[in-house]
Amino acid sequence: MFEEMIYLDNSACTRLDERVLEAMKQYYFDVYAVATSEFGYSMGIDAREGLEASRGIIASKMGGSPEELVFTSGSTESSNMALKGVASALKKKGKHIIVSKIEDFPVLNTAKALEKQGFEVDYLDVDGEGKVDIESLETTIRDDTILVSVQQANQEIGTLQDLETIASVCKEKDTLLHTDATHSFTRVPLDVSKIPVDLVTISGHTIHGPRGIGALYVREGTPIRKWMDGGFQEFNLRAGVENIPAAVGFAKAVELVTPKENKKLAEMRDRVIDGAFEKIPDVTLNGSRKERLPQNANITFHYVEGESITLHLDMRGFAVSTGSACFSKSLEASHVIRGIGGDHERAHGSVRFTFGRYNTMKDADAVVEAISEVVEQLRVISPLRNEN
Repeated sequence: MFEEMIYLDNSACTRLDERVLEAMKQYYFDVYAVATSEFGYSMGIDAREGLEASRGIIASKMGGSPEELVFTSGSTESSNMALKGVASALKKKGKHIIVSKIEDFPVLNTAKALEKQGFEVDYLDVDGEGKVDIESLETTIRDDTILVSVQQANQEIGTLQDLETIASVCKEKDTLLHTDATHSFTRVPLDVSKIPVDLVTISGHTIHGPRGIGALYVREGTPIRKWMDGGFQEFNLRAGVENIPAAVGFAKAVELVTPKENKKLAEMRDRVIDGAFEKIPDVTLNGSRKERLPQNANITFHYVEGESITLHLDMRGFAVSTGSACFSKSLEASHVIRGIGGDHERAHGSVRFTFGRYNTMKDADAVVEAISEVVEQLRVISPLRNEN
């Protein structure tokens, strides 16, 4: 193991910021009570105040009100709550749901689970950059459509959707819209006071906050039913004792993200994309070049396996991820790359580089140099190259 691994898998999880940990400590060691009402004991009241202050910080970041934000254990629970909660609340109105083909697994697999319960799901095609076709969305929405779920940004290729237009279509069709903003929240603008999205999934683990904490924005008046039974916490929508230290840490992480940092991430992203195209022949950028997350670069290096690239980079001290089936527990190549029209070879050769607060431009330059050498070496012995 390298003592100083250059970590470039920040869309999977980020290193906790020390300032986040410092904000959380008080709620582990001093104010460790459960959140009580104003008529409870003082430590419980202090705990409640910390929880609600954090709720307000996060909600205001997306233009919502504190009463519209429900804390969860992370993005998976938030998306489950959104889809299953709305499906349960509106099943008498209709049982038709629409999701894009390149959604992350919490949305895709929840939609598939609902299909087994009698709901009908349409999976929207996307174009070669991963963008949902607006006309297709308009024609797919029916009178019995109760929910559309389209992510703000893709977790693998970083493509940003035209969320404002998608939300306008859903509003006009009187259909609820959920968006998974796990990878875009704080990185690109999202203002629910201007964009009529009804439910938004967010998480702390992608912005140098703690793991195991997320939230679901639920616009006031949105029909949604509690899907996990227990107590009456979180406006009686999410049972269980609140994870107050993590909520406080999540709020602190939100406060620490700045436009300057996002600009830095975009510069590192572009350095890798530009460097790869300058130094390495036969490469393909996956996703949009312009409408893209600032932290994400996803490139296919043709004629080699992403698994081999990842392992060789790891031996050189770099952590990246791949869309290769060998790195997937399902043993299936990336559904995202295939969803944008890529074949298995393109999916197998894809590598995702995602940057975070603790990366530097030197990291970007170093990984470009390393990957150019790795790809050149692997292509010499690649049967894929020899077949072409």
